[in-house]
Amino acid sequence: MGRGVRGIGASALALMVLCQWPAVARADMQPGGAVSKLGRGLINVFTGWVEIPKRVIETSQASGTAAGWTWGLLRGFGHGFVRTAAGFYEVLTFPFPAPPGYAPVIQPEYVFTDPSS
Repeated sequence: MGRGVRGIGASALALMVLCQWPAVARADMQPGGAVSKLGRGLINVFTGWVEIPKRVIETSQASGTAAGWTWGLLRGFGHGFVRTAAGFYEVLTFPFPAPPGYAPVIQPEYVFTDPSS
């Protein structure tokens, strides 16, 4: 008998949450903001690893090959981890305007974006 009551309680809770979801999803949503945030997050999840060769090349050009394959490699792993984590954050929170206005949580927005432009 206890299982049936718990099942009904869980079903009622799930129904209440599902009924509130449209109101939460619609609150403060800007046109294209949530979709842009989702797309940006997915791109950063799948391209975060590109930070590794990017930083190796960048450091090699600035400080030489040895620095590129040591310091640049470490920088690449760090930047790649941060970009991938930011992507997961944006995918998981895309319906909500956090940060305000669906602003990117990492700069540059994409790994392929030139920060000087």
